[in-house]
Amino acid sequence: MLQDVLLSPEEIALKAEVRRFVKEEVPSELLKRMDRDEITYPRQFVKALGERNLLGLRFPKAEGGRGMGWAAEIAALEEVGVLGTALGCAFSMPSIVGQALHSFGTPDQKQKFLQPLLRGELISAEALTEPRGGSDFFGATTRAELKDGWFTVRGQKRFVVAADGADFFIVYCNTDPQGKPHERISLLLIEKERPGVEVKYLYKLMGTRGGGTGRLIFQDVKVPEANLIGGLNQGAQIFNTMMVPERLTSAGGSLGMARAALEVAVRYSDRRKAFGQKIRNFEGVSFKVADAITSLDAARALTIAAGRSVDAGQPAARRLVSEAKKFATDTAWGVCNLAMQIVGGIGYTNVYPVEKMLRDTRLIQIWTGTNEIMNLLIQHEYYRELLGDPSPGRMIEADAEEAAQDDEKVYEDGEMWTKGW
Repeated sequence: MLQDVLLSPEEIALKAEVRRFVKEEVPSELLKRMDRDEITYPRQFVKALGERNLLGLRFPKAEGGRGMGWAAEIAALEEVGVLGTALGCAFSMPSIVGQALHSFGTPDQKQKFLQPLLRGELISAEALTEPRGGSDFFGATTRAELKDGWFTVRGQKRFVVAADGADFFIVYCNTDPQGKPHERISLLLIEKERPGVEVKYLYKLMGTRGGGTGRLIFQDVKVPEANLIGGLNQGAQIFNTMMVPERLTSAGGSLGMARAALEVAVRYSDRRKAFGQKIRNFEGVSFKVADAITSLDAARALTIAAGRSVDAGQPAARRLVSEAKKFATDTAWGVCNLAMQIVGGIGYTNVYPVEKMLRDTRLIQIWTGTNEIMNLLIQHEYYRELLGDPSPGRMIEADAEEAAQDDEKVYEDGEMWTKGW
């Protein structure tokens, strides 16, 4: 398969290890009970991953990880992703929250929270979105006032994945209401057991059920200054760092969801017969399969390349991460729809899992930054890269036959008058 060309032998071995775990250790009944909201958070699933040292693979061994790179985590996440969005996110959350603790946490925070998080002993959640808005992150109204070594936190966060199962949250708060938007946010670690913390599991989600998504309410919660992650009012810097694991894990999980839907459709088309032959023999089906295979391979290559660019610290990493999140999630949605079309009417029932895959994948184009936001970032970063390149390649504008006619090159309305109009 394509991923084996892109991965090292160590990464291929990890992928096989995770595939065995997903195949042999995760019962179908778990997925069914989560989708029925009979399980609100899969804690035992996370614990089992931690016991096998499969959480936070990118982090150093001293912190509880395996010291591997993003390509390894993406390969592992594709395997977990076949289980759906909720379990993929449960696998990813230690990597996301762990990034804040690994990059900005104190030694005490790492020992007390990061290490048990990667062992599967603690469950974490990240609280960004507020009832008043989603993409307007820096407009956060959850307040945290510092006095005498303690923060007092007031406000609400919603759509918090794992809220119902978490032992602690990392919460972005407004710590300087008079400051500029990018200079007034701080990140606090808040334990669930603190007085004034209320968790409400209240959403009847279309898909991605059983992942503990809920609302957090903070009513004068006292948080010690020692729980500040990074510096005061440095939340913007942390947030920009955190968007890498948030978006790359979204992309990685999407690969698994797309692959699962494709496999269902391919097996079905090889069994189902119409007009005396297997429907895979009809171009209306086989060409859809070809489109899905190509899109999935392209999404996988882009996502792994984005991961390697992050590990290498390349300047284009931020753009590539946004591209991977957008393209992989759009691909998953498209492949699931193609699978539904191939399976036909029975795919619209719960006899096959395609309807659940559609419900799950619709969310991933929205969370961790909508794909419209990804478009905004992609074009902005590319303009910055191209126009700011100190050593650009060939200026191909000069190759036009009449390139020397500068008078014909009008870029602003006022120029036509100065050029003889």
